[in-house]
Amino acid sequence: MGTAAGTQTTSGTGRTGSAGTVVPGPVAPVTVAPGPGPGPGPGPGPVPVPGPVVVEADPGETELAARLRLAVTRLHRRLREHGVGGLTQSQASALASIDLLGSPTLGKLAERESVQPPSMTKIVAGLEQLDLVERATDPNDRRVTRVRLTSGGRRTLGENRSRKNAYLAGQIHGLDAGDRAALRHLTELLERLGDAEAP
Repeated sequence: MGTAAGTQTTSGTGRTGSAGTVVPGPVAPVTVAPGPGPGPGPGPGPVPVPGPVVVEADPGETELAARLRLAVTRLHRRLREHGVGGLTQSQASALASIDLLGSPTLGKLAERESVQPPSMTKIVAGLEQLDLVERATDPNDRRVTRVRLTSGGRRTLGENRSRKNAYLAGQIHGLDAGDRAALRHLTELLERLGDAEAP
């Protein structure tokens, strides 16, 4: 029998209309579990679904991204030189996160820092040895242990922030008015990039 007029056939690369026109639409076949059918044969076959959207960056954008990454890395390294307390990068970051979260559990802190719980346990143990943090039992659930800053931890964190802010302020002071205005705009853009969700 011939195919009735107006029907369409699908394939892995597109669909063909009744007039023979191929409409682009790349899809990737995904096999689904056989469903119940009227007979003993198999259920529905592969179901075509749209493939991932890939955006190719302009060469100029790629170069700008590389320059920005290197500039941020160098600035971060320079700021670390003005820190106090002899903390490692992981310890300083965890200390700031504990201050931000209040008194998080180790699991919540590990999630915030994007590390595995065993690694966070070691980081917190090092901060405990420096008397910068302490562990406390959750008053609502004694099975839960939380981490909080000690007075020494708050003092160290405040000194670190003050020294780094002072260093940056001194560098900004040496810029002319136009550069300071441009830097203010760039800071707003960087804040937006930092808050943007991953694609």
